[in-house]
Amino acid sequence: MMTELTALESKIAQVVAVCTALRAENAELVRQLAVAEADRARVLRRMDDARARLEALALQLPEADDEKSDDATGASLRTHRE
Repeated sequence: MMTELTALESKIAQVVAVCTALRAENAELVRQLAVAEADRARVLRRMDDARARLEALALQLPEADDEKSDDATGASLRTHRE
């Protein structure tokens, strides 16, 4: 009977150790997720800012003349602004 209790105690200690390790790993993963989400939000803000600046620049571009509309450059500018 004593041997069985010792074996059970050992197994419980192993389970406790595994649970402790998993809690620590989970806490680290939660921290990493928070960092990744903050980075993602920062990148999205930067992309929005860049998009706004590009749209403002596009509005400042001169309109292509009808004669130049057949020109590849004129067609390219119209395509990018639409």
